This record gives sequence, C-alpha cells and structure tokens, in this order.
Amino acid sequence: MFIDSHCHLNYKGLVETQGAVLERARSAGVEQMLNISTRRSEWDDVIAVAEREPDVWASVGIHPHEADAHVDVDTALLVARAAHPRVVGIGESGLDYYYDHSDRERQRASFRAHVAASRETGLPIIVHTREAEADTHEILADEMGKGAFTGVIHCFTASADFAEKALALGLYISISGIVTFKNAKDLQETARNIPSDRLLIETDSPFLAPVPHRGRPCEPAYVADTARFLAALRGEPLEALAGQTSANFRTLFSKAA
Repeated sequence: MFIDSHCHLNYKGLVETQGAVLERARSAGVEQMLNISTRRSEWDDVIAVAEREPDVWASVGIHPHEADAHVDVDTALLVARAAHPRVVGIGESGLDYYYDHSDRERQRASFRAHVAASRETGLPIIVHTREAEADTHEILADEMGKGAFTGVIHCFTASADFAEKALALGLYISISGIVTFKNAKDLQETARNIPSDRLLIETDSPFLAPVPHRGRPCEPAYVADTARFLAALRGEPLEALAGQTSANFRTLFSKAA
C-alpha cells in the first residue's frame, strides 16, 4: 500500500474526473493522499474533498508563485484554518527563483509566516524550493533556531548538499516521478542515499507523470510506478519501501495517523 504525500486533486486535469481518479488510485494500492493547496481561493475546495473522502487529507498554504497576491495571509490566518480536523500540513510554501512570479522578498516573508504557523500548530511545513537552495536553507536553519518544527522538501530536485542540510535539520525528503526520467542521474544518486526513515513518495499530480506515463496528466495512482522505480534504484523490496514510506508519512503527518 502506498501513500501519495503530495497531489493537487482540484487542479485542471484531475478535478474534471476526480471520482474516477480516486478510484484508480485505490485500485493501484494508494491508501492515502494529501491534497495540497497553493492559494487561498483553493482552501475551501481542498478541505471539502478531504471531508468527503476518508482517504484524502488537506493542507493550507500559499505557493511562492502566489506570494504577491496574498499579502494578507499571515501566520494567524494559516493557524486558524489549520485547526480543521482534516488539515494535516502547512503549505506548500517556499521559494521559487526559477520563475520569479512573485517578488523574492515577499516570497521570503511568506515562507517565514508559514514556518511560524508550522511551529505553532505542530503540523509539518511542505516546502517548495527551486533555484533557491541557499536562501531556503538559510531561512529553515534560522527559523529552526527560534523553535523546532517539522517538514518535508517536496518534489526534491535540489543538490545532494542541500539534501544533507535538510536532513541535518530533521526534515524529510519526498521523491516524485522526476526520479524516473532519463536525465535525472544526479537526483537518482541522491535518492539512492536518502535514509529510509526520512523518505516520502509523491506524484505532484497533475504534473510530472513518471515513466511509463510521460505526456499524460499525472494522477495519484502513478505513485506506485515511482515507488517501483525507487525500490529498484535503492535495491529494496517494493513492499519494504512502500511500508517504510507510508510509516514515515504517518510519523511526519501525525494528525493523519
């Protein structure tokens, strides 16, 4: 049984046939899914799916792309919405200097507000980082010095050095279907060496469909394909990797346990 630790069930490509998407996931052995929000306007819908579907959980957060448009979303608002019984994580939040859709200083301020909400609620922060390793680590380390919090670097594509720094802070690392891509040799080497008790798997659907589904909208069922590839890469039985990553999810997202 697998857990998809990061998907976007309310995004175009999945929402139109959401019921069928969920049934295919269950048939593929996916026992739980974490439905991630990226802007405030999604929160109600994302939570509604989690209220309706017992194997789906929700997060509340603002993606770094949306930071400029959400200056009113502060720690207090995140904490208030995270009190919902089906909300188990804060995010996704973080830094994206690849697209720079929002001002970098505003991204950093939003990220810190999310970390503070994670610390206050005890819920893990779901971290997005792209082309922003140094600043992401600086903020995480600085905030950890203010008080402990938990979290995961989702859809990991950063360097092995950043992976070591994230692990040293006590964070988890989540691997998506990117690891199956032919040109992902560096990521594959990093994924091979992540400690088994800090590893999660995800789809980030509807994006980044793994081999052999490239070119299609990704969906939670495909987390099984990523798991099979990752188990072979690490020289582990599939059942062991599935069981360990599911246990790790329940440890990190303890509200969902």
